[in-house]
Amino acid sequence: MSYCLGINTADGLVLASDSRTSSGADQVNICQKMHQFVIPGERIFVILTTGSLSLSQSVITLLRQDFHAGRGLASAENMYEAARVLGDKVRHIAAIDREALEKDSFRFNVHLLLGGQIKGQPHELYMVYPQGNPIRSTPDSPYLQIGESKYGRPILDRGISHHHTTIHQSAKYALLSLEATMRSNATVGPPVDILLYNRDDLRVSHYRRFYSQDPDLIEIHNSWEKALRNAVHQLPDLRFDGGDISPGIEPPIWQGPLEPG
Repeated sequence: MSYCLGINTADGLVLASDSRTSSGADQVNICQKMHQFVIPGERIFVILTTGSLSLSQSVITLLRQDFHAGRGLASAENMYEAARVLGDKVRHIAAIDREALEKDSFRFNVHLLLGGQIKGQPHELYMVYPQGNPIRSTPDSPYLQIGESKYGRPILDRGISHHHTTIHQSAKYALLSLEATMRSNATVGPPVDILLYNRDDLRVSHYRRFYSQDPDLIEIHNSWEKALRNAVHQLPDLRFDGGDISPGIEPPIWQGPLEPG
């Protein structure tokens, strides 16, 4: 398993991925899941992959061959067409490999995130399913996840806003989302790749790979745990009515969180 996410902000994109492809008692393999396709000043695409490594490598290989020949992502007229290019490659690999995989009880499993921009058009973020069909992020749903997503979702739900969360704030949320996932699931692990794309730059200017002993990653981990503990300590104490539940008296029904005042 693995975990990748993309966040679409008003001022650009944040894309982040782990690098663990398998984990066991005596074997841990890593492989980068972030792939860049760039023609500086004209177009930029960043693709993140999860699922079967053999399938994702096949898709990326075909995409890169076409890109270097001026086809596919190199000639797509808009981001939706670029997402469809990815979907076509997924279907092409499915036509080659799906039957043999399923014959031996292996699921055809490859998911992709595509973020980027073509000159003169807005930056966008897409997810491509194993069937080849894409969905696009929206201001109401500004982030997309693939892989082991459940552990890292709560902090994104609480903190990410397309219009109000800056790209640099979103980068912190992305790293904390990955950190929470790595803490709770051994199949997700470093190195962690994070790329920030500033709207209309049409090049990669902010990229970093965090290894497990990176001092900045350790500092963020420790600071976040300390902040969480302090926040819990500052919460009001719970009130309890007593030690017994009287028969025939229904407890009050929880109405959910209060609406913001």
